Amino acid sequence: MNFVASSSGPLEWNYIAANFGYLASVVMFMLAIMRMGRVKTARSGNFLAAAAMLLAVVSSFVEMGKINPAFIVAGLIIGGAVGAIMAKKVQMTQMPEMVALLNGFGGLASTLVGLATFYALSGGGNLAMMMGRDGGWFGAINLVLTLIVGSVTFTGSIIAFLKLSEKMSGRPILLPMRHVLNVLLLLIPLAMGVAAVWYVNNPILVGLILIGIVLITFVLGVTIVIPIGGGDMPVVISLLNSYSGIAAALAGFTIGEAVLVVSGSLVGASGMILTQIMCKAMNRSLANVMFGGFGAEPAAGGGGGGEYVGVKSADAETAAMIMQDAQNIVIVPGYGMAVAQAQHAVREMAKILEEKGANIRYAVHPVAGRMPGHMNVLLAEANVPYEQLFEMDQINDDFRNVDVVLVIGANDTVNPSAKTDKSSPLYGMPVMNVEEAKTVFTMKRSLGGGFAQVKNTLFECPNNYMVYGDARKTLEEIIKALKEG
Repeated sequence: MNFVASSSGPLEWNYIAANFGYLASVVMFMLAIMRMGRVKTARSGNFLAAAAMLLAVVSSFVEMGKINPAFIVAGLIIGGAVGAIMAKKVQMTQMPEMVALLNGFGGLASTLVGLATFYALSGGGNLAMMMGRDGGWFGAINLVLTLIVGSVTFTGSIIAFLKLSEKMSGRPILLPMRHVLNVLLLLIPLAMGVAAVWYVNNPILVGLILIGIVLITFVLGVTIVIPIGGGDMPVVISLLNSYSGIAAALAGFTIGEAVLVVSGSLVGASGMILTQIMCKAMNRSLANVMFGGFGAEPAAGGGGGGEYVGVKSADAETAAMIMQDAQNIVIVPGYGMAVAQAQHAVREMAKILEEKGANIRYAVHPVAGRMPGHMNVLLAEANVPYEQLFEMDQINDDFRNVDVVLVIGANDTVNPSAKTDKSSPLYGMPVMNVEEAKTVFTMKRSLGGGFAQVKNTLFECPNNYMVYGDARKTLEEIIKALKEG
């Protein structure tokens, strides 16, 4: 973005139009981020952000002046087609891994921008000299950092994708001396970057060093994420999203695109804030998530391990009979609801219960599902009214006044041992106080553990009844019983 006329004459029309487009896109990005902060306006915020990015890309081409429209149209058609196919084919249960994959694409794009910038340079000397004698070191440093952050984001996101899609074990893979290895894999590229920026004066060697930086940080992305267990994947996705924004901002500095700097900074900052919120919701520090190897020894040495005692069960008809007489009902969704694609059945059941006079609310834990906002998106897809959605902090103290709680596929987020068992890996994590309700129905296929693979003491509570089976099929049986009743 260049808002100052050159000494040779006034700004040409393409620069004026491009700068107005940049300004408009930046404002649209900020408004989009604000709207994405609320469930009710998140969808329009997403569309606004997409429109802002399209406007920024078009403005960039306009600023260039002489361009071949065929390449722009081809890019829009190919990219739009790929995005449309992914959006159409990907199931809601696969949304977390798709987000991880898209984060990786963002990191890879920034890496390619950095490499393309270098290969577009001419002249000799070190990287700072090639970027320009007046302040060239700033662009050179940003180019190196773009390669490092972008490459780590790419391979780290690919590992997250493989873990979430179960193409790779979700358990932590703890390499020997992994912390030392990660430090070396970071320090070596940084040292190589210093050499390329200031000391190596052969352009060919500089190019080889930059490629070496990319390859080494590709490995770093893998070694950072593989020790992280599935239970921490929501935090990892948020963090990698932040990394992709930071990489984009660095790429913007590298090529002198202010709109890329602004949009990347917004993504990076919002991703980092969300990461902090997720860590707070799990009562864990980011360092503990990244370096703790959470989930390496499931239920070992405590954590509520052992056989279940006194677990009671109920069938769908019994659950329907009790719920149809209840006045205050809270539904707690979890990943099991997403797997069963049961959100529409949940909404249908809720409508019937509302017609019978029940007050229906939905309690959504911050880390329910496999990515931030996963449950909110599923419930919104089923047209659940926004005013019925409550965050944990809003509803947790009111469970003691609830007649019936229906837990659908949630596990770790409703485990009371997180509040009492210091040996549990969940200890200290804020959980839903569902056990305080008069009656709890927990819908699960079995007594199997959640991400943390620890015993859930809710199942043994005297007011809890297990309703075994596929969530959607069980809900359909409850709906049938409610209609007949």
